[in-house]
Amino acid sequence: MTDKEMEEEIKKEEEVNKEEEINKEETPEEGEGAEAAEETKEEKKETEETAEEAADGEKKGNDEVKEAGEEKEAEGKEKKKIFKKKKDKKDEQIEALTDQVKRQMAEFDNFRKRTEKEKSSMYEMGARSVIEKILPVIDNFERGLDTVPENEKESPFTEGMRMIYKQLMTELENIGVKPIEALGTEFNPDFHNAVMQVESEEYESGYVARELQKGYLYRDSVVRHSMVAVVE
Repeated sequence: MTDKEMEEEIKKEEEVNKEEEINKEETPEEGEGAEAAEETKEEKKETEETAEEAADGEKKGNDEVKEAGEEKEAEGKEKKKIFKKKKDKKDEQIEALTDQVKRQMAEFDNFRKRTEKEKSSMYEMGARSVIEKILPVIDNFERGLDTVPENEKESPFTEGMRMIYKQLMTELENIGVKPIEALGTEFNPDFHNAVMQVESEEYESGYVARELQKGYLYRDSVVRHSMVAVVE
């Protein structure tokens, strides 16, 4: 073997040894690998315990916050309840006074209506009483004018009596007094008072053939019924 060949052989051995050392450094021994795995498990366990403690602490903190919130809410409800009681008492007083005012207004309104009705009734009773006393005067006026002779119907005296009678009837009509229609109408017991029955070729049976005394209405109520003779 020449010197050159020996040098090449030595270089090859050195390169092989160098590669073995590198591989030895990169690959750990079995004991060292077990220790590293154990350390990794312990670190993982510690991490899990730390996470559990943190979760417990967070849960405890949430519970404390929730409890504090519930206490605050209960306190607020209690205050609101006390305020509501005070407000309800005030509202009750307002409602009682309002109800009292409404009742008094209703009573006053009923009193006003009742008073107006009584006044109207009293006025109507007084007016009816006066009208009933005037009706005989009207009857006498009509009888007097009906008995005037033909040659005196155009005399100033008769004309003056007729004008007075007309004025009296106009004033009575203005206050609501008007005569009841009877002659030639069908007998109506609400307005007519039949005192006799007669025969008639002009009117049918059950109709008024003669008016013996005029009847009068006051505001659509009968003051005096018409005295009539009805066809048989």
